Amino acid sequence: MAGTALPGRLTWHAARVVSARHETARVRTIVFDCAGWEGHLPGQHVDIRLTADDGYQAQRSYSIASAPEDEQLELTVERLDDGEVSLYLVDEVQPGDDLELRGPIGGYFVWTAADGGPVLLVAGGSGVVPFRSMLRHRAAADSSASVRLLYSARAQVEVIYRDELARFATDGVDVRFTYTRQTPDGWAGSDRRVDAGILGDVAWPPEDRPLVFVCGPTGFVEAAATALVDLGHDPASIRTERFGPTGR
Repeated sequence: MAGTALPGRLTWHAARVVSARHETARVRTIVFDCAGWEGHLPGQHVDIRLTADDGYQAQRSYSIASAPEDEQLELTVERLDDGEVSLYLVDEVQPGDDLELRGPIGGYFVWTAADGGPVLLVAGGSGVVPFRSMLRHRAAADSSASVRLLYSARAQVEVIYRDELARFATDGVDVRFTYTRQTPDGWAGSDRRVDAGILGDVAWPPEDRPLVFVCGPTGFVEAAATALVDLGHDPASIRTERFGPTGR
């Protein structure tokens, strides 16, 4: 991926868990104190490495949920039933536990206030995590960049950062949802997977040359990116971040 730092040139850092809180039944945000952390850009990710008592190691990559301006590093992790690392991070890790962290990684899937807008963010499930970093950065930088977030979730109860997204909406971010399995009572919005029809309603016209970021499961990202290109958006303006069943 263009602009991505080479993991072999990065150093593993000790990271101590400061606190953890559930965002949904399957998603948890973990706050770290990371010695030697030199900061990150909104949209970057890190590697987490766990080492068992017998020496067995497992590592996975996770998007950074906190903004560069935040005092501590935050990751938001979704539990996968077959995920070695995610099961531990969501169900077991406790304040005071020490982990290893490497990063930040990635220079392609990044947005800063200096990039301006308009910006379209398209999230599927936990794909909203790097966008929280971007939106927090936008607020901290007092940016007036036009930003729209389209968030696809199975149900309202599975929306990550629900209260914080509402605060972003009061700060000028256009936040929209589509629910694919269960809609809230009285819901008048979209109730299907993201498609060309939904994107055509949400996205700026191609001639406005919006920056577009799409993050989520592989199938979701491929479908959304294809639909945007079919709608006339320049493929070079569409940046994607995807994860599969063993990635997050």
